[in-house]
Amino acid sequence: MGARHNTSALSSSMIFEKTLRKALDRAGASFNGEALLQALPHALVVISASNRIVFANFAAEAFFGISENMLKKKAIDTVFAFASPLMALVDQVRQTGGAVNEYEVDLSLPDHPRRAVDVFASTLLDDTSLILLMLQERGVANMMERQLTHRWAARSVSGMAAILAHEIKNPLSGIRGAAQLLEAGAAAEDRPLAQLITQETDRICDLVDRMEVFGDERPVKKEAVNIHSVLDHVKQIAQTGFGRHIAFSQIYDPSLPYVPGNRDKLIQAFLNLVKNGVEALGDRPDGQITLSTAFRPGLRMVLPNSDARVRLPLEICISDNGAGVPDDIRPHLFEPFVTTKTTGAGLGLALVAKIIGDHGGVIECETKTRQTTFRTLLPMYQPSTRKKGGA
Repeated sequence: MGARHNTSALSSSMIFEKTLRKALDRAGASFNGEALLQALPHALVVISASNRIVFANFAAEAFFGISENMLKKKAIDTVFAFASPLMALVDQVRQTGGAVNEYEVDLSLPDHPRRAVDVFASTLLDDTSLILLMLQERGVANMMERQLTHRWAARSVSGMAAILAHEIKNPLSGIRGAAQLLEAGAAAEDRPLAQLITQETDRICDLVDRMEVFGDERPVKKEAVNIHSVLDHVKQIAQTGFGRHIAFSQIYDPSLPYVPGNRDKLIQAFLNLVKNGVEALGDRPDGQITLSTAFRPGLRMVLPNSDARVRLPLEICISDNGAGVPDDIRPHLFEPFVTTKTTGAGLGLALVAKIIGDHGGVIECETKTRQTTFRTLLPMYQPSTRKKGGA
């Protein structure tokens, strides 16, 4: 388990509640504790002395995938997998009467993938027999950390490409020219060897060209882009070419606002994801790819090395019902030269991560039995409020 911090639940909770009451009184509002708990974005559950769940907010329903009424019929130790570290935290709070914060707890739920969560546990002021649990999933924070790793890796590739372009591409052009001359004067049985040299030279040059894309650090020229138009274009390209044997479905939020970005680059990124899904499905007769969008207004992220908070409310998902991504590959999936394909260079998903990062977003892969989802989170387009000719 992660780092643990014991605090005085009584003093901190009383100060918070008194401050909140004063603020509401000054605003002429009444104190509605349940409404406040329901509005919080983190999962909250209250546990009785017999370990029964007596309250769960909306976020907890989404976290567990169960309604509050169903949760109230369960004991907390039946909700979590056997020997969950969370039960030890609950016991500690009962014994000490204090509050506990623990970070990156490895949490398992039946029929759900393992998740890392930050946990706050405390007794309630009005009834110390009741324990409040607050669960905050670490997925978003870890996602940001991985995005930084991907970007540093992409920069190392761009540096390597600059060296390769000078040290390899120039000699390769000479080798290719010599091979063409040899082919012209070679005997019939030797011409295939000369052609092989030319083809392999072209393949290496193409690989270096693809790597050079990572060296483009120019800011993306952004405009308001309809992401549904992008996805429809990607789907049309796939259905008329490499994905003609795959069933496509769409689940769009029709009220989704515009994305700030470059339409061609976004098409390139999502086309790469769709092609990746098609290749994962192979020749399966029941292969299906789903394109979906949703608006998530509650998601905010802190930018690395900054106090600024950004909203990434636009969610775009590309899902397939293939075999999934191996566990050992998944953490490194967006790094250059990482691939599960026997003939792949491992640059496709790294380029996708760069394009999404250049648009101020993040991308993550989630995989389980018969479903792999690439989830992209992007900011919302904000029209400029500056007047012409001045600020």
